[in-house]
Amino acid sequence: QVQLVESGGGLVQAGGSLRLSCVASGNVFGASSMAWYRQAPGKQRELVASITPVGFTTYSDSAKGRFTISRDGAKKTLYLQMNNLTSEDTAVYLCNRYGYGGTYWGQGTQVTVSP
Repeated sequence: QVQLVESGGGLVQAGGSLRLSCVASGNVFGASSMAWYRQAPGKQRELVASITPVGFTTYSDSAKGRFTISRDGAKKTLYLQMNNLTSEDTAVYLCNRYGYGGTYWGQGTQVTVSP
């Protein structure tokens, strides 16, 4: 069983930055592909960024150039650095572990960007 706990969300003005963290329990973090998703009210959940165990990353078009996904194996922690935030980034951000061994989700952390 894997548990994922996100933190780092909050209220920020447009143009500001936030860094989200996701701490994973268990011993499979180093071998896990991880991702950040987000879900805004009334919208479908969408993939923001992903990272493989060896550090290969992918980003949505809206995240490219503004967001950076990274991981720290020693701390079993996934990060999402978000810069130049806009109101369109307001959503609940969820940490995800996927691939062999199952898919797991965190409870999410709210990010609100004020105009």
